[in-house]
Amino acid sequence: MSHTLKHKKPLLNRVRRLKGQLEALERALDEETGCYPILQQITAIRGAINGLMATVIEGHIREHMQPLLEQDEPQATEELIKVLRSYLK
Repeated sequence: MSHTLKHKKPLLNRVRRLKGQLEALERALDEETGCYPILQQITAIRGAINGLMATVIEGHIREHMQPLLEQDEPQATEELIKVLRSYLK
């Protein structure tokens, strides 16, 4: 079973919080709120997205990559680098 299925509920909770933050940002823009509160909201959203991404990447490394690394599979290091590069662009 994939780590995203094992941890489905907390991941979905994070996504729902993100959805609420995005809706709050939309309201703030619609209500013509000042720049500073909007920038704070965007920063909070970026932090939440980064936290979600870090959680999923960590699960991927632990569940899918660690067994390969422990077996000293040559492609494991390259796969790990590929995963990190693709998600940290």
